[in-house]
Amino acid sequence: MEAVGLCANNKQKQNQNQMLPNKMRGEFTRNQRKDSEGFSEAPDLEFEYSDADKWTVELSELYSYTEGPEFLLNRKCFEEDFHTHMPDQKWTELDVVQHRAHAMRLLDGLDVIGRERRLKVARAILYMAQGTFGECSSELEVQHWMRYNVFLLLDVGAFTALVELLNMEIDAACSSAVRKPAISLADSTDLRVLLNIMYQMVETIQREEPTDTPEWRTIRETFKSELGSPLYNHEPVSVMLFGMVTKFCSGHAPHFPMKKVLLLLWKSILFTLGGFEQLQCCKVSKRVALGLPPLQEDSIRVVRSMRAASPPASASDLIEQQQRRARREHKGLIKQDNLDAFNEKDPYKADDAREDEEENDDNDNSLEAEPFPMERDEVMPPPIPHPPSERVCFPKGLPWAPKVREKDIENFLESSRSKFIGYTLGSDTDTVVGLPRPIHESIRTLKQHKYVSIAEVQIAKEEEYQKTPLSGGEEELELCATELLYQGILPSLPQYMIALLKILLAAAPTSKAKTDSINILADVLPEEMPTTVLQSMKLGVDVNRHKEIIVKAISAILLLLLKHFKLNHVYQFEYMAQHLVFANCIPLILKFFNQNIMSYITAKNSISALDFPHSVIHELPELTAESLEAGDNNQFCWRNLFSCINLLRILNKLTKWKHSRTMMLVVFKSAPILKRALKVKQAMMQLYVLKLLKVQTKYLGRQWRKSNMKTMSAIYQKVRHRLNDDWAYGNDLDARPWDFQAEECALRANIERFNSRRYDKNQSNPEFLPVDNCLQSVLGQRIDLPEDFQMNYDLWLEREVFSKPISWEELLQ
Repeated sequence: MEAVGLCANNKQKQNQNQMLPNKMRGEFTRNQRKDSEGFSEAPDLEFEYSDADKWTVELSELYSYTEGPEFLLNRKCFEEDFHTHMPDQKWTELDVVQHRAHAMRLLDGLDVIGRERRLKVARAILYMAQGTFGECSSELEVQHWMRYNVFLLLDVGAFTALVELLNMEIDAACSSAVRKPAISLADSTDLRVLLNIMYQMVETIQREEPTDTPEWRTIRETFKSELGSPLYNHEPVSVMLFGMVTKFCSGHAPHFPMKKVLLLLWKSILFTLGGFEQLQCCKVSKRVALGLPPLQEDSIRVVRSMRAASPPASASDLIEQQQRRARREHKGLIKQDNLDAFNEKDPYKADDAREDEEENDDNDNSLEAEPFPMERDEVMPPPIPHPPSERVCFPKGLPWAPKVREKDIENFLESSRSKFIGYTLGSDTDTVVGLPRPIHESIRTLKQHKYVSIAEVQIAKEEEYQKTPLSGGEEELELCATELLYQGILPSLPQYMIALLKILLAAAPTSKAKTDSINILADVLPEEMPTTVLQSMKLGVDVNRHKEIIVKAISAILLLLLKHFKLNHVYQFEYMAQHLVFANCIPLILKFFNQNIMSYITAKNSISALDFPHSVIHELPELTAESLEAGDNNQFCWRNLFSCINLLRILNKLTKWKHSRTMMLVVFKSAPILKRALKVKQAMMQLYVLKLLKVQTKYLGRQWRKSNMKTMSAIYQKVRHRLNDDWAYGNDLDARPWDFQAEECALRANIERFNSRRYDKNQSNPEFLPVDNCLQSVLGQRIDLPEDFQMNYDLWLEREVFSKPISWEELLQ
């Protein structure tokens, strides 16, 4: 049927083409050709980047489609208990006092010893958190009761009870399902129910609504501070969840529902530390506190206002366009005599013909020569003749204000002094004696755009503490949520990073199934495998969706931690970043992007009819193989585009200002992989791809730069300029061989000094400990000598004391 439809469409297009006038037909075919070359075939993706997707989407992603029957089971458990105590009544008809009394009664039921009874009570509480959907007639009504019930549960102390219960389940679970050869959904029932309730609570409470009462707002702020502090089980909840991740990866608990753990971990970090908007506000206030000038622009707004650019040409397109150009030149020689004769008769028509030829040339030109939309519209507008009185409108400037580091100014002055005077003055950036006037102007321009980051101030302060450990005084530590989380994960941070990357590798679409890889499908596979084609297709969609959600959660966790640690203290960020690099995060992300990224972003691995809360309110339509294959009507998959942008941002964070890591990008041949990612017409994703290409252009050689001028042009337009950065030519010192190992070792030494000074109070430097100067107390101390020394004490006396002459005069003096 599809083939017949396509043929019919093609015939219709041919007929339309024949009916058009000659010139219009030329334009029509040119536009078709233009589409086939990739200028306008991919529309701009209407994607707005934020901390997370819509509330209902985030809730629906918690549940796999295999868990569908459990919604009715939860309802049954609640209604059995509810009607025992309140017969012939509905939850939605009770008053606040009765609601509270029943919630307290359910919480008491969690303390029973019997596992079956406890699970029934937990399911009843989960049904409450899901909005008591059995008594609702619309999704909006479910959302209203969900918020009400969740705030009620939090107010009666449900979250504390759930954390204690989860800890108990973790301890008990580590020995129960390990011996089973095949692990399915049934092995993690208790854990899944508890994690579902906790996730529903965190996700619902963190979303602020204008209709929230002042009491709810107070509850939210209290919960936020409790969640990030070591109130539950003497550690932040995030640290406990990190522990679950490492237990799962080490093989001690292969049945842990890892998707739910990672989603709860992500939302806990997002709620307690804050999202990207809060980060920007914290950055502004921190700069004010350190006495630094305000930020030149709001990076979030700048990125949101950017437009996507056309993708670069592929190799096959370039070959085809060269062949077309050769054919045009051949035709041009034949037509030349006819055109000359035609010019003599009618010069105006000749001009039209010439314009038409030029238009043809423009449209057939290679993609490398085709300017980006921004180049055409803003940077190089066509010259328009203006009358003398009319004011000329200049094109809009570049999106980012240029920046210069103090180090850049020092390097510029050093090279200028060496060139013109023959000596240098180290880090002196004020003395300009003997330098020519243009150099003075350059220095003034550089200082005008000088940018001092918070990280530079933190590094300078840390150096002061290391130089003067006694006179420098004690550092005042602000015990914010970020600091408490860092202190909590510091002892096992390397293991946590390795575990997250292991799961990310297992969930990546490019990964091949291996026998030794971890099984991340424990909480999606049913007990009985599908028997029909439709069931197999549904499970296939569910598995792919499951993996996509895991990638989304891990990418968001890593990016949030990197950004918050960098703002809190740069060495916290460097510690985490270095362990990610040691765990092969850079090649892993490149491997993730080494796929058809457009098909990943437009993947339709979701069945909207089965999404919560839609599935519990509406009648389920009859699912067919065709409807599953068609998927939804969305232009792209929000979570996959979100994951791709997050991974690119992580890669940027790891490689920025690190020559050794930039060279890793070059060694792993990342340029063609990243260039393919430019085909996604979304401005934010393109920006981070272009940033990664910019840092390595100087190492890719002249030929690469020559054949990728369109990409170079896009970098110039979209990426921030660093004055003095010779990124496009590769003539500076950074392009020379570098001692990469020494760079990483020096950074590691600085990080270890920072961690031991700030957090390792037991291992303080013995040189700075107070000294006992009293002779009697020193001699009176009992010192335990090793056994071999005691056995050979006579020999030691003979050799070290009696046989050596002592000059008493010198000793006394």
